[in-house]
Amino acid sequence: MAAFGTVFMPEMAISWFDGNSWSPAEVVSSDSLQLHPGAHVLHYSSTCFEGLKAFRHQDGSINIFRMDRNIDRFTQSSELLALPAIEKTATANMIIDIVRRFKDEVPEPPGSMYIRPTHIGTEPAIGKAATPSVTSCQYILLSPVGDYFAGGDTTLRLLLEENGARCAAHMGMIKSGGNYASALRPIMKAKQEQNADQVLFCPGGDVQETGAANFLLIDGNEVITKALDESFLHGVTRDSILTIARDLGMEVQERQLTIDELLERAAKPGCEAALSGTAAVLTPVGTLIHNGQEYPVGNGGIGATTLKLRQALNDIQWGKAEDKHGWLTRI
Repeated sequence: MAAFGTVFMPEMAISWFDGNSWSPAEVVSSDSLQLHPGAHVLHYSSTCFEGLKAFRHQDGSINIFRMDRNIDRFTQSSELLALPAIEKTATANMIIDIVRRFKDEVPEPPGSMYIRPTHIGTEPAIGKAATPSVTSCQYILLSPVGDYFAGGDTTLRLLLEENGARCAAHMGMIKSGGNYASALRPIMKAKQEQNADQVLFCPGGDVQETGAANFLLIDGNEVITKALDESFLHGVTRDSILTIARDLGMEVQERQLTIDELLERAAKPGCEAALSGTAAVLTPVGTLIHNGQEYPVGNGGIGATTLKLRQALNDIQWGKAEDKHGWLTRI
């Protein structure tokens, strides 16, 4: 399988905002995008994006998972970055039309079509460091992806970082490229020095998220995760997993979780931890690293509840279980 997100469909949907209105959506080649070198996005990071998936069901239909929720967050990110307002209906139509155009390329389960809506500020004005771009561009890329766990399901090693945050606190709930860039150096350092797979940012001891995923602690019948605020990303997969957990009768706690409580609970034999995100849905965590010491989560292996929750969500996405929350958009 090619590395996740490195294969693209040859065409994408695109629309431009000229300062007054959005242009009608077009389908153009996805291998080039013409921008002025002084475009606002290239200098001041006026960019946000989304990640969602389309799935092929056994009856041959193509179904997009939680498109409305992703468009809501896309709209919010654009607003918080002071980008021109997007039109939700137009964005939804762009997504549906381009996925429909390449519906024959949507892989069979466990593969899917990854969808990447992107919004960038295009105004050529390098003097506008403190002023938003009045023009912008919105486009929808498609990338067919295979089985994320084709190489085997393994547990992750997380370094607990108390002295830094993934991004500026007021930027956390925006899905913006700059937030991912700001986490790269700490992640690279953790990999090199601690053989960690990811950094779990815990500023001041407050357990938040990793560089690219939300964090969940599973202790028996309890699922514990940080309550939503503007400091971290409001993951759609996170919300889906928590909803399924409630459906299964589990106790979901959205609240502050400290490093001390995390390590105390992780020491229990049956405890589990996982990262939630669009790519892998739910990935088990086996080891926490803190102040140079390693702490296994439970028995350090892949947790049964983690697998159960992931399978329950996959079954809805693949059409093997009832979509009782109306999460799928059939096209």
